[in-house]
Amino acid sequence: MKTETLQTQLNRLVPQLRWHIGRLGTIGKIGVGLLVATSIYFFSAVLPQESVLEKLKERAEILQVQALSKQAPADSEAGRKMSGDQALQAFYDFFPRIDSSPFWIRELVRIAKKQNVELSSSEYRLVNESDARLARYEMILPVRGSYPQIRAFIADALEVIPAIAISAIAIKRENITSEKLEVRLEVNLYLNK
Repeated sequence: MKTETLQTQLNRLVPQLRWHIGRLGTIGKIGVGLLVATSIYFFSAVLPQESVLEKLKERAEILQVQALSKQAPADSEAGRKMSGDQALQAFYDFFPRIDSSPFWIRELVRIAKKQNVELSSSEYRLVNESDARLARYEMILPVRGSYPQIRAFIADALEVIPAIAISAIAIKRENITSEKLEVRLEVNLYLNK
């Protein structure tokens, strides 16, 4: 019985709906279509992400409280003093692990592409002295590009990879009118063993 009344109401509603849609015109139909599309997008994409965002905010607050509770009263002072061993350990902990060298090489290649610098046939050598706590990854990077490009490449590399040091730079230009420079960079990446 309920389905029959629902069917009769639907049969009356469909012609009225067609009549109203016919009165809208082209722009009105586009507007209604956009309203339907945005409401579908809102309920399928935006609304579920709000719950994820709330969970992340709660997790961040929990982590902040944990970090503050672990911090001793003496740690909050700006001029906190460490013992010599603690300072030395903090120094060594700054350097990336030795097994992360492929990541840092990929970062150099990414920075070169970002700055439109040609990086070709690089040489790599790991110097691992037994009595030292740091290993040195020596790299010879032949770089080709304009002066601003090469300068930006070097600046970005030093900013992104703080454990890198440039030990030598050799710059060569084919002739005075050439905008491209050929640069031989000798770079050391220091790694924690």
